[in-house]
Amino acid sequence: MPELTYDFTGKTAFVTGGSAGMGEATVRAFAEAGANVAIVDRDADSANALAEELTLGGLKAIAIACDVTDEDQVASAVRTTVEAFGSLDMAFNNAGIMLPPVDSADETEEAFDKIVAVNLKGVWASMKHELKQMRHQGSGAIVNCSSLGGLVGGNGRTTYHATKHGVLGQTKSVALQYGKHGVRVNAVCPGTIETPMVARMAAGGELDRDAAAAGVPLGRLGRPDEIAAAVLWLCSDAASYVTGAALPVDAGHTAQ
Repeated sequence: MPELTYDFTGKTAFVTGGSAGMGEATVRAFAEAGANVAIVDRDADSANALAEELTLGGLKAIAIACDVTDEDQVASAVRTTVEAFGSLDMAFNNAGIMLPPVDSADETEEAFDKIVAVNLKGVWASMKHELKQMRHQGSGAIVNCSSLGGLVGGNGRTTYHATKHGVLGQTKSVALQYGKHGVRVNAVCPGTIETPMVARMAAGGELDRDAAAAGVPLGRLGRPDEIAAAVLWLCSDAASYVTGAALPVDAGHTAQ
């Protein structure tokens, strides 16, 4: 785990897709830095287990079951967070999905709608309700999870890459509008990170770990805590003059 020296005592973080992978790592990093953390995930059991573990360790966390494709559930999750902790200071909109690659001429409407609902509508709904609270407070920092797929194309993953490009459009547009309200909005663009999603891809033959590692300048896959470190920096006062940015955390993939 990279050394984190941030002090978020008294601040509240909201993390979607917070029970596993990059979301879990970010939840842990926020909590260890003193923040109150809302673990927002449709997998209620995993979210509850993580919240219980952190609470037993003396940290502050709550679990909120939420499907980000349902705006009413997102609105309720934000309200629950503010009721529990009194504010909403930081958010990592991380929930996302990827389906197996497909020829663009053969992709089903059902697959298209499913990916868009989570990856694009989910970020839209999350930001909408986070912004309402942050506008009221006059402060806040939001980080959206795009992808290296938000910066380049992807053979067989047209819709996934389209949604991740869309997240960057959302990020930049809201950053322009909300600077006057004291709210900063940025995005991280992770490369191939060792997460449960990547493990499933490798098991299904969609990804060759060795080839992926050999294809980037740093020669390895990323760790979830390395994404968490980038998110915490963007939410901290150390990044107080950064908004509207799309930060690649990809071992140099997009520099090639």
